[in-house]
Amino acid sequence: MGSVKRRQTEVCHVGGIAIGGDNPIRIQSMATVDTNDTEGCVAQAKRIMDAGGELVRFTTQGSREAENMRNISERLKAEGYWQPLVADVHFTAHTAEVAALYCEKVRINPGNYVDPGRTFKRLEYTDGEYANELERIERRLVPFINICRQHKTAVRIGVNHGSLSDRIMSRYGDTPEGIVESCMEFLRIFRREAFDDVVVSIKASNTVVMVNSVRMLVKAMDAEGMHYPLHLGVTEAGEGEDGRIKSALGIGALLTEGIGDTIRVSLSEEPEREIPVARKLVELIPECTRLRHDAEAAIKGDTIVLDIDAPDVETLQLKAAMAVGALLIDGKARKLTLKAEDGRWSEDTLHELEDSILQAARIKFTKTEYISCPGCGRTLYNLQETIARIKAATSHLAGLKIGIMGCIVNGPGEMADADYGYVGAGRGRISLYRGKECIEKNIPEEEAVDRLLKLIEAPS
Repeated sequence: MGSVKRRQTEVCHVGGIAIGGDNPIRIQSMATVDTNDTEGCVAQAKRIMDAGGELVRFTTQGSREAENMRNISERLKAEGYWQPLVADVHFTAHTAEVAALYCEKVRINPGNYVDPGRTFKRLEYTDGEYANELERIERRLVPFINICRQHKTAVRIGVNHGSLSDRIMSRYGDTPEGIVESCMEFLRIFRREAFDDVVVSIKASNTVVMVNSVRMLVKAMDAEGMHYPLHLGVTEAGEGEDGRIKSALGIGALLTEGIGDTIRVSLSEEPEREIPVARKLVELIPECTRLRHDAEAAIKGDTIVLDIDAPDVETLQLKAAMAVGALLIDGKARKLTLKAEDGRWSEDTLHELEDSILQAARIKFTKTEYISCPGCGRTLYNLQETIARIKAATSHLAGLKIGIMGCIVNGPGEMADADYGYVGAGRGRISLYRGKECIEKNIPEEEAVDRLLKLIEAPS
């Protein structure tokens, strides 16, 4: 027991590396500086690559940013950095077509690539009208596919739980089924066009939604004879130990099942700090798969009992969360007892870790939950400083969920699991949310944290 056979997938060629098949699990990150800032992008990409990042993604909000990817790519290659660059596109199909000229891979989001931005309004479609919408998507997508084919550019079809279109939401609701169908609609078009350099991802800040949606996607692809490689990540995982534990629990649950060909750990920290964490998750797959099987055999009532040892606290956090993640998500237990026979870790340390893992699995909330994005070139304020200020002001509010988002792209949707949200609306401007409802728009950044506290304290 303990060994795991990795799910066999087709191979996606991205520049000089291959993803899927028998190739190693690839590790990647995303730049956080403005994509128009060539110097800043090159410097940050080099730090990510020097740390071991095998792909680096950049946000391309529009054609200007997409065009500048050529300059960034040329500068990096001139300095001996040949790792593939990935353009991240939302809302504008033309931007993806431009980015495909200069990047080794382009990420598109089915939730907003052709469908209009979500309004959270329920729409009604007849079957004929729905079919017409799919035909419209195909007409808009095929030219992009042809450009990618001509320039040997790979594609990531990346669905975010927080950015499902109103069309999908109206038919499937805010469900894993809707997330999977949003992805499958695009995959069927790529398959009909015989374009196979495709990677697929489904991400959510909720680990349960993320794991179950990816599992469901694998079954849906298998049923239709598709075996595209999978990119794994828990989006808006946060920072510090919470971000690491949540990422390890969600990503690790799938890795220990043999699912996953490339991963990103999304932390609200400098992006190069994501790389060692991701690498450690990959290294821990054999041991954590064994621990998972051992823990499943040792469940007592509704409690997982796990004996664990680790040389440092980060490894302890990652190993424990990765080993028990799937068991908790699948409801095989609702309590956790960690033991360290070598006496290296105190009971307090182990109890705190137990609580953090149960919270990451959405079972028991004992502290404030922060759903914070890792930042990118779209971020409209100093994310790390703001997270620290919000945490200092709200860390006593056990059980409350607060979303902290750098921009509006996934803001209200990705914060669907949050009670309150702090979202960048423009340079120096913040919008505040209660659930999905925007309560205050475009308030000055210097007032925003205090206004968030007043909103939390006000009767709803």
